[in-house]
Amino acid sequence: MTVFPPQLFAIFAFATCGGYSGQLRVSVDCMDKAESNLSIGINFAYPFRLHKVSFEAPMCEGRRRERVHLVGDFSSSAEFFVTIAVFSFLYSLMATVVYIFYQNKYRENNRGPLVDFIVTVVFSFMWLVSSSAWAKGLSDVKVATDPSEVVLLMSACKVHGNKCGSVYSPIWSGLNTSVVFGYLNFVLWAGNIWFVFKETGWHKGGAQRYPGSGSEKQSASFNQPPYNQPPYTQPAFNQPPYTQSPYTQSFNQTGGYITQGDLVQSSDYGQVGGPISYANQM
Repeated sequence: MTVFPPQLFAIFAFATCGGYSGQLRVSVDCMDKAESNLSIGINFAYPFRLHKVSFEAPMCEGRRRERVHLVGDFSSSAEFFVTIAVFSFLYSLMATVVYIFYQNKYRENNRGPLVDFIVTVVFSFMWLVSSSAWAKGLSDVKVATDPSEVVLLMSACKVHGNKCGSVYSPIWSGLNTSVVFGYLNFVLWAGNIWFVFKETGWHKGGAQRYPGSGSEKQSASFNQPPYNQPPYTQPAFNQPPYTQSPYTQSFNQTGGYITQGDLVQSSDYGQVGGPISYANQM
């Protein structure tokens, strides 16, 4: 999805370029003042096929006149720029309608977002190319319509004694604005690549695989078999105390020492329930 309405910037781009018309004026002051023409108007406009633009200039030779043509054909870069602007306007307008009224259809499968992503990348590249080409073409148009260069095309200006000069130069603010809007459209479309990419299955598939791999690693770590550790044994102080038989008690009173084996035997004898009187006689 786009963040800013690109159709507005596209309109500004092709309107400032396609709707441009300029004029320059030069003067030819002949030695014979009657043959002079101090205001020769030269009009030109989009698509800037200057070699087809002509005007009449005095030759300063017995009221003779000549037809002079400007030099250069810069229609290719200008028309290319305007074509990209018009098609981007139409596509962005169609995409806006789809986003608003056919959102469910747009998200139904991955084909719509993929087409939108590819077209956005193509238009971003084409805006960069067309804007650069038109910037170079505009620079050449400025040189070709410079009054100081136009007067060199007239025969009278090559004769010593005649004076030629500039009266009025073209205004280039509209065409300069078209180049600026061309690069602004490139920045806008290039910035929208990320937002359109988020709608595609490529981004969503990668986002789904990323947490899945982490959960698999986590489950794998929990499913690892435990280390082979010896069985847990309770500490000695948790064991129940030995049950001493009466035989053991009478022997301790005498001050003798008993071993662990004697203690076990006396405990077993007491459990059997042997006569206590026999132990006392011993």
